[in-house]
Amino acid sequence: MRDPQKQRVYAFSLGAFRIATFLDFAEPRDGLGASFATGQPESVIRDLAAANYIDAQRYEHPFIPALADTGASRILFDTGLGAPDGALVSCLSEVGLSTDDIDIVVLTHGHPDHIGGLLKDGAPQFAQARYVFGAAEFAFWKRGEGVREARIRNRDLFQRTCLGLADRAIFIEPGQQVLPGITAVDAAGHSPGLMAFLAESAGQRMLIWSDVCLHYVISLQHPEWHADVDDDKVEAVRTRKRLLAMAADERLLVCGHHMPFPGLGYVGRMGNSYRWLPVSYQLSP
Repeated sequence: MRDPQKQRVYAFSLGAFRIATFLDFAEPRDGLGASFATGQPESVIRDLAAANYIDAQRYEHPFIPALADTGASRILFDTGLGAPDGALVSCLSEVGLSTDDIDIVVLTHGHPDHIGGLLKDGAPQFAQARYVFGAAEFAFWKRGEGVREARIRNRDLFQRTCLGLADRAIFIEPGQQVLPGITAVDAAGHSPGLMAFLAESAGQRMLIWSDVCLHYVISLQHPEWHADVDDDKVEAVRTRKRLLAMAADERLLVCGHHMPFPGLGYVGRMGNSYRWLPVSYQLSP
């Protein structure tokens, strides 16, 4: 049998909003523990993997931007990797949209898998859109100081890609709204000014947490462990614990950029820890 084509688009309603998540890319990688549990003994990683029926070394790393159509505006959260790997533009076409149909592009933070699709041939890919950056995040990368060695190329990419969009952008702080029903939430740690966003319509709520949690097992069951790609690892742990508690206690639907596609689920408490509960039929009409 031929392998079926992987599903790349998942759409549903959140109150009066229409939401879609897009599988921009998914990459198998080695080094589960090295990526998400730096400094933890291999035996501990093996035991955790076995308990959750996953490989102790290999994992799949998805990249999942999201779209919210409020009826008045179409808001894209992050732009994925861009060409040649990213499939965001073709995913948009599957829901009948082109890049010119996007009104607002929200950048949760400035890492390459979130800003990589901003430009095409040096020009804005989303030609009709306005842009939203977290003020602290934009200022950090623009200033370009205190960047750890692993992020030097990231800094250069941000400055090439994002600084030229400043005259078409607004810069927001936690607690401010992109527009009614879309509110910024402080999520700093993974990057200096990472923003999560709380979407709310007709009493239904979804937390778009971007990269607060990077793996559906390790990040939730051991939020205190350090991930290699977190820029401020101590702050990232504090943020993970805070937003996991918020998601669990308020029973929020969660959209995560690196959770298993479609990137949607709920957070359940498990003793002093948490577990990822992927969506099944909860969002079906």
